[in-house]
Amino acid sequence: MASRELNAALEAAQAAAEVIRGFYQKNLAVRTKADASPVTEADLRAEEIIRDTLNRHFPGYGFYGEETGQHAMGAENAWLVDPIDGTKSFVRETPFFSTQIALLRAGRLVLGVSSAPVYGELAWAEEGGGAYLNERAIRVSGVSALSDAVVSSGNIKTLTTGPKWVRYGELIRRVNRIRGYGDFAHYHLLARGALDVVIESDVNILDIAALTVIVREAGGTFTDLDGGPVGLATTSVLATNGALHSSVLGAL
Repeated sequence: MASRELNAALEAAQAAAEVIRGFYQKNLAVRTKADASPVTEADLRAEEIIRDTLNRHFPGYGFYGEETGQHAMGAENAWLVDPIDGTKSFVRETPFFSTQIALLRAGRLVLGVSSAPVYGELAWAEEGGGAYLNERAIRVSGVSALSDAVVSSGNIKTLTTGPKWVRYGELIRRVNRIRGYGDFAHYHLLARGALDVVIESDVNILDIAALTVIVREAGGTFTDLDGGPVGLATTSVLATNGALHSSVLGAL
């Protein structure tokens, strides 16, 4: 049975989806933020409605939004929100963008909702409750050999600057198949067993917080590229079906 927190997060994601659909393919003005990432009115409106919805249900919780920053992060519970993860895709009118809502409790990610309204997928998970995609329970694959593994990468620019780049190339030669689905898409695929490994080196916690819970509850393992736990400062990802995690870590 879903908790009140999960129901609130799903309600917020649905409200944001209606906002986002209303702006999609409308040739919106794009502003560049200080970190060189784009932002549109759709991002701002979607975050506003998410925050209003969550605050209405849980007024004492902290909130960390991509567009509005951190608020009351000293609270035991805090929402982590990216209203449109993949704004560049949204602006270019491709469906590979999503709304990400996660709950951080006492430093641990315990709930995640990943909503891709144009792509047509809604994934969610709550600690101890399993993972779901479009209301169907999902599970990672059982692939255990690198030679059988399907690997997907996202943004890996910083990976090219260090020793892991050569090792990544060697890893590619050992696996069965390599693709770059990126953004929410490859985490949804991983969680439902359609691929086995996701590698990224340029992320923000708001991009991956919800997906961390979804992959974990689907039976997978989610760390940074050094095998460390995911936290507010995480910038890289190694997410796997669990069976392959130590092999990929060793290879990198």
